[in-house]
Amino acid sequence: MEGPASEEAESRADLLERGADEESAHTRPAVVGSTADDPEPHFLGWVDEVDADKLFASGKAWGLKVVRRAD
Repeated sequence: MEGPASEEAESRADLLERGADEESAHTRPAVVGSTADDPEPHFLGWVDEVDADKLFASGKAWGLKVVRRAD
């Protein structure tokens, strides 16, 4: 595994190892950013469903970041 999938797996393992509650362990990495239709940062999609690099390169979204969000 490489990239975001690998980071997600490591992050979840760290959470569980540190004794995080089960609810916080059931989150997924989500892409958040701004678009022309909505300049405020908002949910754009799940990391495994949205290619943030392509989205940014296209100019359709900016200020992208990955956050953990309940699925």
